[in-house]
Amino acid sequence: MTDRGYFGEFGGSFIPEILVATFEELVQAYEDARSDPSFWSQFVSLMGSYSCRPTPLTYAENLTKHFGGARIFVKREDLNHTGAHKVNNVMGQGLLVQRMGKGRVIAETGAGQHGVATATMAAKFGFSCTVYMGEVDVERQRPNVFWMERLGAEVVTVKEGTRILKDAINEAFRDWVTNMDDTHYVLGTACGPHPFPEMVSWLQSIIGQEARVQVLEASGRLPTRVYACVGGGSNAMGLFGGFFDDDVELVGVEAGGRGLDSSAHASRLASADATRGVAQGYKTFFLQDRDGQMRETHSVAAGLDYVGVSPILANLRETGRVRFEAATDAEVVEALALTMRKEGLIPALESAHAFVQAFKEAPELSSDDVILINQSGRGDKDIFTIADAFDDPGWKAFICEKARHYDAR
Repeated sequence: MTDRGYFGEFGGSFIPEILVATFEELVQAYEDARSDPSFWSQFVSLMGSYSCRPTPLTYAENLTKHFGGARIFVKREDLNHTGAHKVNNVMGQGLLVQRMGKGRVIAETGAGQHGVATATMAAKFGFSCTVYMGEVDVERQRPNVFWMERLGAEVVTVKEGTRILKDAINEAFRDWVTNMDDTHYVLGTACGPHPFPEMVSWLQSIIGQEARVQVLEASGRLPTRVYACVGGGSNAMGLFGGFFDDDVELVGVEAGGRGLDSSAHASRLASADATRGVAQGYKTFFLQDRDGQMRETHSVAAGLDYVGVSPILANLRETGRVRFEAATDAEVVEALALTMRKEGLIPALESAHAFVQAFKEAPELSSDDVILINQSGRGDKDIFTIADAFDDPGWKAFICEKARHYDAR
């Protein structure tokens, strides 16, 4: 990394003048925390007592036998409190908010897991909380909206633009400009202006630090390849961070949607459709038109349809350290079904993207090889989308009956 948050040519801090002092305060708080060993110790202790860390490593014995190639291990971030890796970053930023003496937090969310994690953190630390969520995501992630509100957060439905994650981010920044004195924006992924990409990656690196030790203990060797889904990039950076100095191939899997040959996908680094640009405070690859206007994206997974990507991952693509692939919606549903039936694991739709690519490549490797998949979240939140994708008649009948019941009331 170079000065001011650049990773090669990507990153930076392109912010309005009114936010400069707020960002300087955040940069200083982050740098102080990073240089203070007691902060990381406090963070690890908090995550151990509050969120099931270290999360376990599961040997997927049945899937290994099914594919007949490499041994498959799964890092179980779905077993975190709130059901995903998001809580790692959120609780760490909560400790920073305490250090800065602020009393209100705001956040954006797509799949809803970051919103639930932020609302949970706010409840624990006693902060007031507002979460911005696109109208499309509110509709497909209603259970998470319910929990955010029960946890005490105000959920603001964003009805402008494409009504998904990028629009929620825009609204959160507008809020921050108005309320920066007492408010911290808990950005949920490794994107945005400096220090967010670096800070979120650092807090999520607890995943890779644990996984490296665990896979050595379980298999006696480092993995040949590790796989993580990529939306903004926080879970991928978290897992990859444990293996950057090793001879391990790192594979990020983006949302292929209805196919890379269509316009209905969200692949920035595995397709030729994204171009360099500056938006939402930083430089990276964006899915945009020739005039720099952001294009609509699509994914069956609400957390992967972001129009940009972490500037750190953009640089790692350019240097060749990380390989990027894309999984289509149909492949994701198929991999999810197989994982449930073979292992009793229910990955989130986001996480299932990583399983797709691992399943494609496992048979090509030998039984001496080890591959590691990050199950970044659990699929409970996706029940409506998954049931629709499976065209489950029993579920449809249940929903219709519930609707009739509420209409009768």
